[in-house]
Amino acid sequence: MAKRKIVIALGGNALGNNVKEQQEAVAKTAKVIVDLIERGDDLIITHGNGPQVGMIQKAMDKLYLEDPANQIPLPYSVAMSQGYIGIDLQNAVKYELLARGIDKKVSTILSQVEVDPADPAFSNPTKPIGSFLTKEQADKLEAQGITCMEDAGRGYRQVVASPMPMRIRELETIKTLVGAGHVVITCGGGGIPVVSDPHGRLVGSNAVIDKDNASSLLAACLGADFLVILTAVEKVAINFGKPNQEWLSDLTVAQAKQYIEEEQFAKGSMLPKVEAAIRFAESGEGRSALITLLDKAADGIAGKTGTVIHK
Repeated sequence: MAKRKIVIALGGNALGNNVKEQQEAVAKTAKVIVDLIERGDDLIITHGNGPQVGMIQKAMDKLYLEDPANQIPLPYSVAMSQGYIGIDLQNAVKYELLARGIDKKVSTILSQVEVDPADPAFSNPTKPIGSFLTKEQADKLEAQGITCMEDAGRGYRQVVASPMPMRIRELETIKTLVGAGHVVITCGGGGIPVVSDPHGRLVGSNAVIDKDNASSLLAACLGADFLVILTAVEKVAINFGKPNQEWLSDLTVAQAKQYIEEEQFAKGSMLPKVEAAIRFAESGEGRSALITLLDKAADGIAGKTGTVIHK
């Protein structure tokens, strides 16, 4: 079997919600990853960071409320989450490789992902982050130019933009490590969002990049054969939750776009995953994306389950 280059985008169920859960979850996740490594594939791993960056940002918010001089911008919290998740995942994969007698390096790369400051998403921030706030606290942040919104009757929260990723700034480093045979963990939480200033310096942006969009871009830039997006269901479905629900095994890009027009996929759930899969499938010949469960990843890549999206 020819060696394949595979980008695997781990969902939240592969990471847990706190330190103990994360360590237990990544130990199980590592077994799936090393199963694929044993088949001879080159793996690049990305991951979400929702619970983790939320926990970090809440701690940073508390510091800010105690003393505004302690304010920590969101990009720093994303960077912290990349390191915090990356070290547990890296060590879990290393330990599993060692247990199977496989000599392979594992590297975590803190990654900055450039976005366009003119992206329309910045004009309509919708992604809630951090702690719940009182009206008074929210008004104080609004006065500083930070957008806040009432969140489902539970209080106010800061909201930020979710722009499209344009460029992965550590791409050449990632390519070098993959070429040297490393398992690379990168683009955690969609990457640290940055913009380039007029002098070419990178400046953190108060935004959240969708993990699957960043993974799709990374896979395309690396010339991967497969993008695997792991989620909470084994396959994508149309008419989800209805009596005529239908699980889908194989989708062309054209079919997937038609289902999007029919609004078959939930906006905050399956839709961004299908859109990211389409972008990767369209990025080059012979490229396919798979959406499935973590423990079905190997079977999905072998064509036995999951939903495959291709040209």
